Amino acid sequence: MSIDIGTPSLRTGTELVPAADGPQTGKEFTSDQEVRWCPGCGDYAVLKAVQSFLPDLGLRRENIVFVSGIGCSSRFPYYLDTYGMHSIHGRAPSIATGIATARADLNVWVVTGDGDALSIGGNHLIHALRRNVNMTILLFNNRIYGLTKGQYSPTSEVGKVTKTSPMGSLDHPFNPISLALGAEATFVARTIDSDRKHLTAVLSAAAAHRGTSLVEIYQNCPIFNDGAFDAIKGPEADTHLLRLEPGTEVTAGGRTWAHDPTAADPADQFAVSRLGDTAGPLGLGGPIPIGIFRQVERPTYDDLARAQVDQSKAAVEGTPTERLTRLINAGDTWNVGG
Repeated sequence: MSIDIGTPSLRTGTELVPAADGPQTGKEFTSDQEVRWCPGCGDYAVLKAVQSFLPDLGLRRENIVFVSGIGCSSRFPYYLDTYGMHSIHGRAPSIATGIATARADLNVWVVTGDGDALSIGGNHLIHALRRNVNMTILLFNNRIYGLTKGQYSPTSEVGKVTKTSPMGSLDHPFNPISLALGAEATFVARTIDSDRKHLTAVLSAAAAHRGTSLVEIYQNCPIFNDGAFDAIKGPEADTHLLRLEPGTEVTAGGRTWAHDPTAADPADQFAVSRLGDTAGPLGLGGPIPIGIFRQVERPTYDDLARAQVDQSKAAVEGTPTERLTRLINAGDTWNVGG
């Protein structure tokens, strides 16, 4: 997969602090905490890829922060030697919005799962995407609730038999890529935990993007949903995959076009996201697209907010007493009892 990732420094705020003392290694971004995931969990592969990739940003560790919610994937910040916050269920995008807006010098990441992001956190996710805040969101999708022991999730297929759906799930699942495109996210991509080369390339492009980047990662849960992605792994993977590159030929709805992730109108990108069988077992409903669906530029919320604050500061003159007096007398005022 060949992706032009641009300049990683564009991903951070205006007060970028480059790394000192020469090149860094993945070991420097690895904490001393014992990794506590089940043997065979796809989270291990994603963690290793991120630890290996972070040195390429060329940033100090103290200028990188990972925010997570609740779930197996949300243990991620413990295993990275950066700043991190294990926050509350579904609210990581909101907390990350505050961090990115208040601190222009930080490179902000969100780590979340399909349950955390798309159930209780659904509203927070779509608003972060539409606001286009400077952050990279890694959405681990294993199509199940793993931490709470195997209930069906917002991405579980129709008919999924679990502890909370013994006769099969009746819910129609979310397609996270379609959801992100509908919220007009400026960077939307999908990759797979076991495809290290593709995963790293997508992460690089997401980190270089200025604005909100959403990366859905198909991630295997060996305990509660083992083999959910077997059809798109192994020697026959390409039989069921559509690897997206700029210009990739896409056929859907009786027409064929060249994929363009930079197109301002997301209609074709949305059509690509609908390929494949998201409501049933993967690999049975046509090719599953992976890669970058959308990559466009738009002003970011945090840049605009900081500019607005600077503008208001510049407009205020005088001594502190004079400024306070103007503030008190600004807008509607009333005289009471006199």
